[in-house]
Amino acid sequence: SFRALFDALCLLTSAILVQAQETKPATASEQTKTAITRLLNDFLTFNSDPAQHDRFWADDLVYTASAGTVKTKPEIMKAFADAAKPGAPKPEPRATYSAEDVLVRLYGDTAALTFRLVARNADGTVATFRNSGMLLHRNGKWQVVTWQATKEPAAAK
Repeated sequence: SFRALFDALCLLTSAILVQAQETKPATASEQTKTAITRLLNDFLTFNSDPAQHDRFWADDLVYTASAGTVKTKPEIMKAFADAAKPGAPKPEPRATYSAEDVLVRLYGDTAALTFRLVARNADGTVATFRNSGMLLHRNGKWQVVTWQATKEPAAAK
């Protein structure tokens, strides 16, 4: 009957509209937040690679470690170069890192990044930090210009 055909057409049209809404392209803002989150995750995953540090940190970086020490990008890059020199002591097994509770807030060509860093040490211990950074979009790429790491207290047992 006509009524059954009409109802079926309405149902099909509704299904197509719902699917179209679910597959709508991400906004530029969502794409940028995803790109910055990917940049962070790549950096944490391949943290022992000097090229990752060169890419992630801006030349004018100010990095404040959880111990309160302040480092610049040239100091970070020099540590990699020194470790690669012949006769340099073999590095200890490195921790692996991941990010949780990642929040990226965009302000034009500036982004505020906050997250919980989880460090899984080679000895099986886990340490967590609250990190925040400011990134700038310059020369076609996002890079960190300021970084602050704060160690979380050990969880009570």
